Amino acid sequence: MSTAPPTSRRTATVMLVGNPNVGKSTVFNHLTRARQRVVNAPGTTVTLAQGTWTTPTLTATLIDLPGTYSLIARSPDELVAADAVTGGDYDLAVVVLDATALSRSLYLLGQVAAAHPGPLIAAVTMMDLARSRGIAPDLDALAQALGIPTIALNGRSGAGADSLAQAVTTTLAHPTRVTGIDPARHRADPAHPLECAENLFDWVHGVLEAAQPPVAARRTLTDHLDRILLTPWAGIPVFLAVVWGVFQLTTSVATSLMDAVTGFMAGPVADALTKVLTWLHAPQWLTSLSVDGALSGVGTVLSFVPLMAIMFAAVAVLEGSGYLARVAVVADRAMRALGLDGRAMLPLIVGFGCNVPALAATAVLPHARQRLLTGLLVPLTTCTARLAIYLMLAHTFIPDHAGTVVFAMYVAAIVLVIVWGLIARHTVMRDITPEPLVIALPDYQLPHLRTVGLGVWTRVASFVTKAGTVIMMAVVALWAVQAIPVHGGHRLGDVPIEDSVYGVVSESVAPALEPMGLNNWRVSAALISGVAAKEVVIGALAQSYALDGSDDATLSDHLRATITDTSNSHPTAAALALMVFSLSYLPCLATMAEQRRLFGWRWTALAGGAQLTGSYLLAIAVFQVGVAL
Repeated sequence: MSTAPPTSRRTATVMLVGNPNVGKSTVFNHLTRARQRVVNAPGTTVTLAQGTWTTPTLTATLIDLPGTYSLIARSPDELVAADAVTGGDYDLAVVVLDATALSRSLYLLGQVAAAHPGPLIAAVTMMDLARSRGIAPDLDALAQALGIPTIALNGRSGAGADSLAQAVTTTLAHPTRVTGIDPARHRADPAHPLECAENLFDWVHGVLEAAQPPVAARRTLTDHLDRILLTPWAGIPVFLAVVWGVFQLTTSVATSLMDAVTGFMAGPVADALTKVLTWLHAPQWLTSLSVDGALSGVGTVLSFVPLMAIMFAAVAVLEGSGYLARVAVVADRAMRALGLDGRAMLPLIVGFGCNVPALAATAVLPHARQRLLTGLLVPLTTCTARLAIYLMLAHTFIPDHAGTVVFAMYVAAIVLVIVWGLIARHTVMRDITPEPLVIALPDYQLPHLRTVGLGVWTRVASFVTKAGTVIMMAVVALWAVQAIPVHGGHRLGDVPIEDSVYGVVSESVAPALEPMGLNNWRVSAALISGVAAKEVVIGALAQSYALDGSDDATLSDHLRATITDTSNSHPTAAALALMVFSLSYLPCLATMAEQRRLFGWRWTALAGGAQLTGSYLLAIAVFQVGVAL
């Protein structure tokens, strides 16, 4: 280590280590502000947040490790944290201690000190909550007992950040060791876990005696609320009310904003761009590419920004308030059969509003395999965009029982989540085993708006730059297959659907739908369009019939005639098969782009192929059984 004076500017790699829910990520967001990115740990799907922390005395690469209670890893996330600590590929570790649960945090600090001889700093969070409970440690005594710099840090307000920066600079120049830790006695050892744990607990007890004299903890508002909210008779109704509120945010509020953005891009912006290109005498194909391709792709990406921002903000508020941990406790038993715990319930419920923010909400799950399994199940929840398909088909073919049919589709979605979850757990997710839920319940508190805002900005920016790129490319590709003529001598960008590459592909795909009673190019074209966005299925059908008001026939009339013909006069069975197929055949582009961003192409393709195959076989079964009955 260099012995440069503490006042000189230093560069370093600093790791943040701590238990789950100690405020570690809040500290990270405050220190790095928006200068951060999400990366995968080498060879894993475990994500790490990496950012730049700049102060007058320091420029540091800050790495936020997954939260862990111990360096004896029980999950991929904990293994990444343990490997990072023991690997020593950093200059300094900041161990974040929770003042309201100091013994648990000190246990991890002792393991970190025993595992790596590098310099350490202790950053104590939740001091305000500890004071309210009468259990706040004496920081001077704690620093003396530990033998390392010990800083009170409030990640939400930033108080203590300057002291932490100065402590990092000083410690890099003059490293110190944790007092009383002997690597031979205290290092986490899977072969002798009890002996090492007892030695470490003795050390923790000694530190607590010096820094936190025994006091009678006072009952707080959190204690009184938990006596009510963690009971089934009150906890479940409150939980349902909370998720209903989140569902409303992602449907009613966000949908209005999405429609406004879409209308603005497709209206004034598209008109202005068309006028500019006309004034420049641009060829027809360039105008079509610019307006119907590129601008449509930009509009699709931007339309999701309000939805993602609202979802991220809602999850951040629930997490920051401390209620999200209670959701996990209340919903835990229901999720155990799938190898998940209660924290997976929130993303799955949000998926009934929209799959894209539901995938983003999987970030609240603590382990990578849990996030992956939940992310694979989310597209099976029937989002509101698919509701329009159900309603149109039900009112067209089964008008007397339309409400019951739509309700049955939601029940079918729940059944599919359970069935696919059980299949995944016994095949590609065999390593997921349900364990008792062990989770720290932080005190209730008001979320810090600045911290929420920084988190929303970072995550939305990541979605736009990563998932948005995939969406843009796919939308332009869809324009291309609709704009390139195959028959009729039409010009590029000015071709009827049936004479385009899109129409020819739809015609070639249609025979595969015959076992469902749906062998028609208009139906296959609408389903292909539905991969771009489920809400365009109805519009694609109307466009394929060229409905322009020149006759009195409605879309329902045309569709009823078509499906009656393709199903050999069994239209109800074919309509039910079409609804079942639409439920889960493939996610929309935005959902697949978000899956790819979170889990990579391999898992996205595997999940899409499984869904397509399963929904195809199920739709065939529905039609064939319907015909037999």
